[in-house]
Amino acid sequence: MQLNSYDEWSPLKEVILGSAMNYVSHERELSFDLFFHDNIANDNGVASRSEWYYPRLSARGKAVSAGSGRKPIKQRYVDELNEDLEGIAKALESLSVTVLRPLDVHATTSHVQTPAWESSVVPPLNVRDNTLIVGDEIIETPPMIRSRYFETQFLTPVFQSYFAQGARWTVMPRPLMTDASFDLSYARTANIGGPTEPIEKPQPSAYDVGFEMMFDAAQCLRLGRDIVVNISTANHAMACDWLERHLEGRFRIHRVHRLSDSHIDSMVLALRPGTLLVRSDKVAEQLPEPLRAWDRIIPPAPGGNNFPQYEDDDLILTSPFIDLNVLSVNPETVLVNEACPELMRTLERRGFTVVPVRHRHRRLFGGGFHCFTLDTVREGGPEDYLG
Repeated sequence: MQLNSYDEWSPLKEVILGSAMNYVSHERELSFDLFFHDNIANDNGVASRSEWYYPRLSARGKAVSAGSGRKPIKQRYVDELNEDLEGIAKALESLSVTVLRPLDVHATTSHVQTPAWESSVVPPLNVRDNTLIVGDEIIETPPMIRSRYFETQFLTPVFQSYFAQGARWTVMPRPLMTDASFDLSYARTANIGGPTEPIEKPQPSAYDVGFEMMFDAAQCLRLGRDIVVNISTANHAMACDWLERHLEGRFRIHRVHRLSDSHIDSMVLALRPGTLLVRSDKVAEQLPEPLRAWDRIIPPAPGGNNFPQYEDDDLILTSPFIDLNVLSVNPETVLVNEACPELMRTLERRGFTVVPVRHRHRRLFGGGFHCFTLDTVREGGPEDYLG
C-alpha cells in the first residue's frame, strides 16, 4: 500500500511492529539517563533503586564512571517479550491489519561507533520513537539515545518499499552527540528529581558543537493537518524549528512545554476526533486551547496488581501510566493491555470496543502498544480538527 498516515485513530491498514531479537542489555550512560530522567530519577517509588548517575565519557567515548556500563536484562524477560510481540501481531492481523517487521539485530552486532563515541546496540523495538510519519512522508528523527543512533537502518527494507510506491523519505540532521550536545536544564530543574552527580562541566570532546537537534517522533501528537509537539529542552526546540520550516504550508505545529521529559504518548492520546485519553486534567489544561474543549477520558490510577513484581536489580524505565499507551485500530476499536481491566472498563463505558492483548514487561523495555508500532497506512487525510 502507499504510505498514508495523518492521525492516531483513522482505520488502520498497515503498521510496523518492532523487534526485540537479541535484546540483551541497557547501557547506562549520559544519553540513556537523560532520556529516562523522569522515571529513573524518581525511582518509580522504589526506595531501593537509587542508582541514578551520569557516567562520564573519556575523550575516546568510553564510559569511565565506576557505575557505568551495560546492565544485563534477564533472558526470561526477553523471551516473554518476544512471545507478547507475536501476540500483538496476531491481534492486529485478526483485525485485518497488515503487520510489517523491521530487520532483527544480528547476534554478532554488539556495538556501534562514531567519531565521537561508541555504544551498545539495542533492537528496533520502540519503532514509534525515531520515525515520524506525516501523510505521505517518512521523517527519520535525530535520536536522543546513543545506542539507538542507527536504529532506523533496521527499517530500511520497509522504507524502501514505501519510497518505491511514491512516498517521500527525509532524514533530519544527525547529531554528533558529545556530552556538550545535550541541554541538561530539564534534568537540573524538573521537580521530579535530579542527578546524584550533576554535570556542570561535561567531558569535552574534539567534536563539540554545542546544543544539537535531538528529538523523538513520539513527542508528537498527530491530528490531521495539526501536530502537537512536546518541548522540554533546547535540543527539542531546535528540532521543532526544523520541523516547522520543513512542513510549512502542509502542517501546523503547536508547541506544548514540559508535559514530560520527552514523549507525549503516555500523557495524552487522541482516540477519535473530539475524544482524548489523558493522564489528568492538569495535563489536558496544558494542551492547545482547541484540544481543551475535547472530551477527556481520564483512566483510573494504575495499581501494583497491574504489573509483574521485579527484583531490585531490574531497571524500571517507565512510569506506572505506561498502559495509557494504547493503539487505536479505528475510531471505535482500541488495543489495551489485558493486565488493565479498570482501563478496559473505562473505555467500554465510553463506547469503545476494547481488544485485550498481553504485554507483560512494558516497564522494563520502555514502551506500550503505541511505542511498539508505527502506523504507516490509515484511511484518514489532512483534515482540520482544530479549526
